[in-house]
Amino acid sequence: MHIEPGVVDGAKMAFAYATAAGAAGYTAKLAMEDLRSHNVLSFAARTALAAIGTFVFFEVLPHFPVGVSEVHFILGTTLFLLMGAAPAALGLALGLLVQGTFFAPSDLPMFFVNVTTLLVPLFAITALARRIIPEQKAYVDLGYGEVLKLSAMYQGGVVAWVAFWAFYGQGIGAETFQSVVTFGAAYMLVILIEPIADLAVLAGAKALRGMERSGLFADRLFNAA
Repeated sequence: MHIEPGVVDGAKMAFAYATAAGAAGYTAKLAMEDLRSHNVLSFAARTALAAIGTFVFFEVLPHFPVGVSEVHFILGTTLFLLMGAAPAALGLALGLLVQGTFFAPSDLPMFFVNVTTLLVPLFAITALARRIIPEQKAYVDLGYGEVLKLSAMYQGGVVAWVAFWAFYGQGIGAETFQSVVTFGAAYMLVILIEPIADLAVLAGAKALRGMERSGLFADRLFNAA
């Protein structure tokens, strides 16, 4: 999911700066909430792990250009369930920055566009999780249906933002429309795979219950709210 350079440029980039600033502000709010139940070292460790995971998702896992953007296996729901909302948000932003700085400098002009595209869907699944997951249920006990809803919300949000940036930057034309549809269709593969990956990770996490006090995972992974 990298919006190609030039899709949004010039004065239109001002909106990307504004949305990224809003995402940063909301991330700060989530961070304050997280620090009420975790110490600073735990928060920093989970953020670092999320950043490493993001880098692996973007640079190591298979990815390929399709239409207006690239298809990546961005396991945003996995990061959220394991690390918590704020560390996942910071990890996504930091991983994207490292990847762009050292491996794909041509992507840096679109950093704020891409950050918005990654973080706003994460905020959406944070709100959705509060609504659909009972307070007495730990994340390791989630079922396929619950994980599928979260994954579909996240990946659907990514596709929606990619479509928005394409139409916002290039206008609504036949070529842009075709590129967006092609990208959205390809991204359905991610929506099918991510819930399975999430469940596999959660199943593995059950075997790590002895590490629930390590600070390397969010409290909600192993405990009810």
